[in-house]
Amino acid sequence: MLRIAVQSKGRLYEDTMALLGEADIKVRKSVRGLLVEAKDFPMEVLFLRDDDIPQTVASGVADIGIVGENEFLERGEKADIIRRLGFSRCRLSLAVPKGEHYCGLEWFEGKTIATSYPNILKKFLGEKGIKAEVHVITGSVEVSPGIGLADAIFDIVSSGSTPVSNNLREVETVVQSEALLIGYPRMEAEKRDILEQLLFRLQAVKEADDKKYVLMNVPRDRVEDIVRVLPGVKSPTIMPLADKDWCSVHTVLDKDRFWEIIGQLKENGAQGILVLPIEKMIL
Repeated sequence: MLRIAVQSKGRLYEDTMALLGEADIKVRKSVRGLLVEAKDFPMEVLFLRDDDIPQTVASGVADIGIVGENEFLERGEKADIIRRLGFSRCRLSLAVPKGEHYCGLEWFEGKTIATSYPNILKKFLGEKGIKAEVHVITGSVEVSPGIGLADAIFDIVSSGSTPVSNNLREVETVVQSEALLIGYPRMEAEKRDILEQLLFRLQAVKEADDKKYVLMNVPRDRVEDIVRVLPGVKSPTIMPLADKDWCSVHTVLDKDRFWEIIGQLKENGAQGILVLPIEKMIL
């Protein structure tokens, strides 16, 4: 059985549970239990604090884990990055009081910076040749300049509203972070086989999330024009309709180009365009 470590609460927990659910791996979290067996898949879920996950995986207590890249980099544990998952995106940034005249990284020379990520910050400052005092805080970092505890902060930013509400201005992005699937480097062969099954399911979910299934009615004499603008996975499906002058065309479109292509389809005579979500997609 494969053991996966996941965050016990928060946005990353919610996104992780949603991903597992879409992959048809059902986990019912117990109020008291830290270790819960999944339904219909040979996996058990270990619920932990996010900062405990890298070490838990690196030591082999858990075979794999889903953790924010920010925590993975901060802990510096020896675990493999198996896959970038593309959700729970945020960034680690430096922010200064709004009233400060900021002209570049040299502003931080000799300043005190409050953070919960001292290792990442020290590495960054060292690479840039900046000498500053790093003040480690585990709580609300953003209030530090306002109470005179620090000159600036280095912290997680998602929407950008937290620095603004604390009269701070984000000035330098140091790390772009997302959820990572990490693994124990010396995983047993049997567990690697289960991991491959899990990755297959996750890939099917990801492929579906990036695509839309589109059906449309097309005049028979415009089918070639329609096909030319369709960048589908393969050749689109073309089916005759009761009216011999019309056909039904089915295809899959990338979500990023969806509206652009829909416009071209309408210009080429497509009607009754129906767009459906895709639950899973196996290529």
